[in-house]
Amino acid sequence: MLLGIVGDTHNNLKNISIICDLFNSHNVDLVIHTGDVTLPKSLDCFEKLNSKLICVFGNNDEDEKPGLLDIARKNQFEMFDEPYFLELDDLRFTVVHDPLKISPEIMKNTDFIFHGHTHRYRLENIQGVTIFNPGECAGFLEGKNKIGLFNTKTRKAETISF
Repeated sequence: MLLGIVGDTHNNLKNISIICDLFNSHNVDLVIHTGDVTLPKSLDCFEKLNSKLICVFGNNDEDEKPGLLDIARKNQFEMFDEPYFLELDDLRFTVVHDPLKISPEIMKNTDFIFHGHTHRYRLENIQGVTIFNPGECAGFLEGKNKIGLFNTKTRKAETISF
């Protein structure tokens, strides 16, 4: 299964459109948004995706929760408070917005963690757990924005710059 990983889109509608096109061109099976969509109109732009979308709420989503949930229902997206846990291809994943929410308990019970919040690239293995944040994707510098791909079969993460 090919996962698309994105976070901190912060209302950059132009980039969200590009992000959807990139994920569609790579035929991702599921997109995971690690929080800070920020406004309902931004979440609505993800309706261009050809795949399912799962999001966790970030710190900048809190004031817009009711509107974000309305748009999620309309587009059949799923939105959850962090941490969110899922199993895919016999692998355990945890999705958080803020990496400070990664607790020792989470580390014991997951194989992979996706997070946002920092706007910085991160790919490291700690105690056998792979932690991945593709980095900045809401910036205005062309070529400096990134989204992630994660292949559950090969267990490899990579980024795409745009």
